[in-house]
Amino acid sequence: MNKKTLKSAALVLLLSFLGIFNSAAQSQELSVDEVLSIFYQRNLDLIAAQYNIDRSLADAVIASAIPNPTVGFQIGELSASNMNKGSNATGCNHNTDVSCGAAEYYSFSQLIEVAGKRGLRIQSSGFATQAAESDFRDAVRIFSNMVRNSYYQLLQTQKNRWLAQEIVDHYEIISKANSLRMKKGDISESDFLRVKMEAMRGQADLDNAQAAVELAQADLAVILRWPDKSLQFEAKEQWPEVNNIGQNLSKEDLIGKALQQRPDLQGDKLRAEQADRQLELARRLKYPDVTVTGGYAHDPSNNALNTGFVGVSVPLPLFYQYQGEADKAAVNLSQSRLVAEQTELVIRSDVIGALATWNSAKKIVQRFRDGLLDDALAVRNSSELAYSKGATSVLDFIEAQRSYKNVMRDYYAAEINRANAYYDLEKSLGAAVDGDKAPVARGNKNQDTTK
Repeated sequence: MNKKTLKSAALVLLLSFLGIFNSAAQSQELSVDEVLSIFYQRNLDLIAAQYNIDRSLADAVIASAIPNPTVGFQIGELSASNMNKGSNATGCNHNTDVSCGAAEYYSFSQLIEVAGKRGLRIQSSGFATQAAESDFRDAVRIFSNMVRNSYYQLLQTQKNRWLAQEIVDHYEIISKANSLRMKKGDISESDFLRVKMEAMRGQADLDNAQAAVELAQADLAVILRWPDKSLQFEAKEQWPEVNNIGQNLSKEDLIGKALQQRPDLQGDKLRAEQADRQLELARRLKYPDVTVTGGYAHDPSNNALNTGFVGVSVPLPLFYQYQGEADKAAVNLSQSRLVAEQTELVIRSDVIGALATWNSAKKIVQRFRDGLLDDALAVRNSSELAYSKGATSVLDFIEAQRSYKNVMRDYYAAEINRANAYYDLEKSLGAAVDGDKAPVARGNKNQDTTK
């Protein structure tokens, strides 16, 4: 094989490796729903919240349990020297050398709770389980918004990078044209250098934009617990589908809707109900439970050889009547109700603030779409055309380019703010999240599809 053939083969092999490398390094575009799905499959905090529900269910089983009975066996009348010898009992041999044997007692005891204590425990544990489920839904609500904010932060940095790349490409074309114009004497060297410096500034903006994208990718990777290829994730240009979640209602109606839907308030109210049952249970502790005992006795030294017996035992609350438990439960109830009231105030503030932000963000985006974007582009194009014909100064040309860049950046920021404002409003209302995005809620604790 000659050298020319070897070089050709090596070149083909090198191009093949480069193709494989580039295909492997391609960024993977993900939608916001796909990012949410990855998050819920991997997030340990939500799994821990699910365990809280399981623990509450276990507590409910404990609360509903009936006390176990007690079985007893006793041997009495034991003596090393005289085991009922020569007893006069009917069932005993009267010979002083013959032992009648020890007495045997078999008993069965059962604790009977009175005053409905078990029922109150069951009700209390039921409210605790429902509160844990509300806490889980609230965690889903909060974490969903956190993931979306990180996702749209990545999208904003990508949009800024696209804009910076557009500016760089645009200045590259202009710089080539200016080089020809300067050779012909149509523009001065100072004007040429000014445009060249602006092009270098645009390249610096592109480098900064790339760094911002990588930082946003890393932030999203941390939230997603760093799945494979997380630094190759790219956010799709996907804006939220604005549904009717009540944004057109009056403020009072919107607040009323939030008070009905917010899982954090539901959880606080359920805990207050649980505290109420615990207070009633503490008050009923002063009513003593009854222990019923029955049994059988075999006593050779007794005239009645085989007998049965029954008994009842009741602790008397003479010195202590569980007032401390009742007072503690009353304080817990007051605190639970206060927490629910504070949560309600926070919800009112959340709804008002989120609604105002949504209305403002929506109007700002609409102004851009109604003509501000077209105006900025038209000014840039007209200024560029005038500059190419020598009808305007280089400073006016550069100012028009900067104005276009600033308008586009502001527009991208407005779009991101609008998306976040919509999801913040949805979060403040406690709107239900699609369960398909949160497999942990269905008990798939070990599922991970990000490999």
